[in-house]
Amino acid sequence: MLLTQEKIYDEDDYYNLPEGMHAELIDGQIYYHAAPSRIHQKILSFLHICIGNYLNAKGGSCEIYPAPFAVKLFCDKNTIVEPDISVICDLDKLTEQGCNGAPDWIIEIVSPNNPGNDYVRKLNLYADAGVREYWIVDPIGKIVSVYHLSEKIFRATEFTFEDQVSVMIYDDLSIDFSQLS
Repeated sequence: MLLTQEKIYDEDDYYNLPEGMHAELIDGQIYYHAAPSRIHQKILSFLHICIGNYLNAKGGSCEIYPAPFAVKLFCDKNTIVEPDISVICDLDKLTEQGCNGAPDWIIEIVSPNNPGNDYVRKLNLYADAGVREYWIVDPIGKIVSVYHLSEKIFRATEFTFEDQVSVMIYDDLSIDFSQLS
């Protein structure tokens, strides 16, 4: 939800928000978020465990972070997002405050109050930033939209919660969404 604002906010304003307040800074505007629903948290936990177990078993350099986790996509000071899940393989991007630069893989779980935020605003932000893979998980429609960056354009594929969804940035990882039922 965008509150009417005349001021352009920056990362100092973002990092000075009251503790526990969920918000994102996009193009100098602060967007506040309500607490997530139970199904949102169930999906978040499921994905975090699946991906975390895979990363631990592989022993590679990638790390997973669930929200709230600050991701500063660009060098400017006007955009900081908090994806539901961020997978970062270039550990040099990690700071004490979060991540500077595009994660390799981002997952957003759609809020029924503002689906356009994930399907339009963040889709374009993530493509512009160079996120290699972006998933939008829609708990109401039970759809998983997978976007894979190819030549600075996201290519989309849709799946249902009955499907096994392959992760494009890893050859040997797929997530069985039917386990959510």
